[in-house]
Amino acid sequence: MPPEGMTIDELAREAGCTTRNIRNYQTARLLPAPVMAGRVAHYDDGHLARLRLIAGLQEQGFSLAGIGRLIAAWEEGRGLADVLGFEKALTEPWSDDEPELVSPAQLLELFPEVAADPSLAESSQRLGLIEPAGEMVRVPHPRLMRIGAQLVAAGIPLAAVHEDLVALRSDLDRVATRFVALFEDHVWGPFAEAGMPADRLPQVTDALRRLRPLAMEATEAVLAQAMDRRVALSTAVRAGATG
Repeated sequence: MPPEGMTIDELAREAGCTTRNIRNYQTARLLPAPVMAGRVAHYDDGHLARLRLIAGLQEQGFSLAGIGRLIAAWEEGRGLADVLGFEKALTEPWSDDEPELVSPAQLLELFPEVAADPSLAESSQRLGLIEPAGEMVRVPHPRLMRIGAQLVAAGIPLAAVHEDLVALRSDLDRVATRFVALFEDHVWGPFAEAGMPADRLPQVTDALRRLRPLAMEATEAVLAQAMDRRVALSTAVRAGATG
C-alpha cells in the first residue's frame, strides 16, 4: 500500500465490495472516517480490516445494525486498540506469498513441457497458478510455482503435479475446516453465547493468533509422521532392502 494510503476505489477493490457500501458503512458509523488530503480521502489497513470483519460477521448472520452495536460496545468497553487487534488477527492473510510477474520465456524455462502441450498452460490458469497480464504472466502464488518447478525438475510430469495439487487442496481444505471448527466450537462459540463481552475480546484475539502457527506446526508434524510410514512401505524402499 502506498504511504498515503488507498483511495476509496482501491479500498473497494481490495475488500471486494462497492464504493457505495463503503460510504454507507461510514454513514452508519461502522467504518472510521478516512484521512483527508485536500479533497481526496485516504484509507489504510485498519479500514480494510474493518470491511473484512463486517463481511465475515454478515456471513455469520449478523445484521448491519447488530454489527454496529457490537463494534460500538467493543470500542466503548475495551478501546479501539483491542478492536483493531482482533480485526487484524481475524482478517490478515495466512501467507506472506506476494504475487510476481514473470515472462512467458521464464515460465517455459521452468516448465518446458508447455511448449509441446499448450493445454498445460490452460490447466495452470484454471488452477489459479498463472494469470495473463499483458505481455507478462502474473503468478499469484510464487511459492507454489517454485515447488512445481522443483517437482518437474525431479522428473515428475507437470500434468501429474497439477493432478496432485487438486487432491492436495481438497485434503488440506478438510484440515483447515477442522482447525476452524476447533476455534469456532471452543473459543468463538462460548464468546458469542456470552454476548461477546468486550472484556473477553483480548482472550479471543490471543486464541486466534495462537491458532495460526499451531495449525501449521501440527500439520507439518503429522505429515512428517505420515511420510515416515509411507516411505517405509514404498516399493523403492522394499526393493532396496531386497536388492
